Amino acid sequence: MVAGAATDHDSLAVMSPGATVLEPVILSASRATDIPSFYADWFMNRLRAGSFTWVNPFRPSQVVQVLSRRVRAIVFWSKHPERLLPHLDELDERGLHFYIHYTLNDYESEGLEPHLPPLAERKELFFRLADRLGPDRVIWRMDPLVRTDRLDVSRLLDKAEPLMAQLVGHTRKLVFSFVDIDGYSAVQRHLARSGQHAREFTRAEMLEFARGLADLNRRYGMELATCAEPVDLSTFGMDHNRCVDGELLARLWPQDEDLMAYLAHPRAQKDRGQRPACGCVASKDIGRYQTCPHLCAYCYANHSPGAVQRHAAAHRPDGERI
Repeated sequence: MVAGAATDHDSLAVMSPGATVLEPVILSASRATDIPSFYADWFMNRLRAGSFTWVNPFRPSQVVQVLSRRVRAIVFWSKHPERLLPHLDELDERGLHFYIHYTLNDYESEGLEPHLPPLAERKELFFRLADRLGPDRVIWRMDPLVRTDRLDVSRLLDKAEPLMAQLVGHTRKLVFSFVDIDGYSAVQRHLARSGQHAREFTRAEMLEFARGLADLNRRYGMELATCAEPVDLSTFGMDHNRCVDGELLARLWPQDEDLMAYLAHPRAQKDRGQRPACGCVASKDIGRYQTCPHLCAYCYANHSPGAVQRHAAAHRPDGERI
């Protein structure tokens, strides 16, 4: 095995000193960029071709060929997955199981998500997806929560309540996280460029938000969970989330013997490439940093708007990589 190669997949073989082959059972598409918003055609073309080319962002010499022949499930992540809609039927016809993490924040007046469509349009798309897939397969993410001089805990709860009232029945789960700033110089630059005076949440503020959200949720009955947050909010009925969720996959598609066998394997139980508080089962992410034109002010995956624009301009839907 190539030194430094990912080891959280149950099929791994060396192609050459500089390349590796993975045959994952679960694809993540993607934590690194918004594939459904911008690269859905590329994703489907590579799925039809049978492989994705992924380059390790921390070791660019490591090129991984990700074969799709054993894939049984796909977890999509998006803020506006409209371009994925024309491909849903084909995914079903291929017998692939999938669900979508749909990030829906109300930051319009703050300008934290300057290139997203209006909130009303994004909500309407959420409803359409939920009608098509059902409430278990469209998971709402209020992610991340951003604390600024204009957004205190009370204001964030005021923004959450109308969204909860509108999305109840269209989703069963709300996942949230608190913005990470101190460890990401790029996030600090993005926020400063946008004029936002942001800081990380204190523990007291995390508890205050959790308490307020739990109070609101008495009316709506959603499942509440945090994404990769070490803070213990179980007092408020909030678990650590499993975004690539083996329990959800097993509940939705128990008849898929290959998927069930994978989920039962010890190596699938914990994605060792994620943060300690992450509960995800092992999957292979096929995204690429520096390629998301949403350019949200809190994003850790884009370092430079100029680089994002260059990559987006150079993208070819028929190419091997994003």
